[in-house]
Amino acid sequence: MSANCPTILVFNSAPIVRKVLQETLERPGWVVRATGDLGIAVDMVRESPPDLLVIDVYVANINGRDAALYLCQKCPSMRVLMVSGLPADQRIEARTTDEGFLVFPKPFPPAELIARVKEILKPGEK
Repeated sequence: MSANCPTILVFNSAPIVRKVLQETLERPGWVVRATGDLGIAVDMVRESPPDLLVIDVYVANINGRDAALYLCQKCPSMRVLMVSGLPADQRIEARTTDEGFLVFPKPFPPAELIARVKEILKPGEK
């Protein structure tokens, strides 16, 4: 993890969504890497641990929460922001917040995502 410029890993199976998230999060100057493949995400986390994982609650063929838990085993200090376009589901939110993951509902304006990530990446915040 970089002390100078926060790094973010975007894990989303939808190429267009992944690209939009990456481009949005690069605007403030953050280093953003993106993938839709869990194996590649694991390699990215091992090679250069990110400060933040932005992951969908449901990724193709994978439960996003389980994938986030697995990636956090490789990098315990990584924070997690889960995004979801599904209607509010208290069961999902309860399970993800129990793990310390934050849930952010889609759709959202880019400025709201950037503001939320800035909040998460504040020094001393966890």
